[in-house]
Amino acid sequence: MFQVLSTAGDTHLGGDDFDRLIAERLLNEAGVVGARGGALRGAMEAAESAKRALTDAETTEVVAQLGEVSATFTLSRDALNTLIRPLVDRTLTACKQALSDAQLSAAQIDGVVLVGGSTRVPLVRQVVEEFFGRTPFSDIDPDQVVAVGAAMQADILSGESELAEDVLLMDVVPLSLGLETMGGVVEKLIWRCSPIPSSASQTFTTHVDGQTAVSLHVVQGEREMARDNRSLARFKLGGIPPMPAGLPRVEVQFMVDANGILTVTATEQYTGKQSNIEVVPSYGLTDEQIEEMLESSIDAAETDVDERLLVEAKVEAEQILRAVEKALTLDPDMVQEDELGRIQAVVAELKSAIDAQERKKVSDLSKKLDEVTAPFAQRRIERDLQLALRGQSALEVADRLDRSNV
Repeated sequence: MFQVLSTAGDTHLGGDDFDRLIAERLLNEAGVVGARGGALRGAMEAAESAKRALTDAETTEVVAQLGEVSATFTLSRDALNTLIRPLVDRTLTACKQALSDAQLSAAQIDGVVLVGGSTRVPLVRQVVEEFFGRTPFSDIDPDQVVAVGAAMQADILSGESELAEDVLLMDVVPLSLGLETMGGVVEKLIWRCSPIPSSASQTFTTHVDGQTAVSLHVVQGEREMARDNRSLARFKLGGIPPMPAGLPRVEVQFMVDANGILTVTATEQYTGKQSNIEVVPSYGLTDEQIEEMLESSIDAAETDVDERLLVEAKVEAEQILRAVEKALTLDPDMVQEDELGRIQAVVAELKSAIDAQERKKVSDLSKKLDEVTAPFAQRRIERDLQLALRGQSALEVADRLDRSNV
């Protein structure tokens, strides 16, 4: 069984980048400026030839045809290493990311396999060996190993392979999967690098009194706001009993099967009403797009978190405001005159802070509104309790409390 713990890479880095640096060096030495067409093509061909020769030799001499100009180019392995060292170091960034996501250290890795033609470059092998502290496996042709592995996996997925009885590959989710919640915030249910198959569930509620349906927006990505992620699907769950906001319970389950298909199911827990949808999260996504989405999440991490915290504070504050205003409308006679003034003052301040987008002030005033309305809320609870228990004996009340605690 092969289980993928994490994936990482740099889709904008490869052997052509090595060739480009060597070609620039060749053109500079030949005095060719603004090379295009045949000159540029000749420089790239000579660069690749030099790179291949230096796999085994310490120095190489290449005759390059730069358009109408012919130039002899000499390059040593040391000079090549100096040229490409920054690019090779970028490879280690991807290695560190993969180890971090898998929660492993380099010392915990049992073996390192080199894949791809550029791993023939001696500096690449040297740097990998230094980083992981062990000699990497390189006995398989690095150009063929990817093709052989892909062919074996395709054979297994065909459903008719004999290999399927002996080999199982467990992949990971390349990007997080979640739902858009109130305010446009993303609630991630299945996180990036979770093993496939994978499942997760979470319970949500309504934000409006009497709401009888909820719209669910499934998104993919690492950003905090839904608008910055990839939209996968939208569907609706109806048949919710009309109840006050916060009372309905909608359980949403995400399940990614072995084929990478995501099934999202929403169930209203009181009525059992259910709705679901299936999507293929990786459909239409190239490795380059996945890499770009990861990079953008890292670049915007700080501003994303700040915006998320502000939206969450505003949503919570607006819920408190609705509850307070509703209570004051239903039971104005239960609030004391001096108490009403304090509540109205905090309500005004809180609304002003929401309009000004001041997160800390919104959070502080939400807590303050909870505090100043606590006596009013306590009186309402006591009133409701008395009404509920009216006409019952002490024994009946005790029996009712016992049953509620079972």
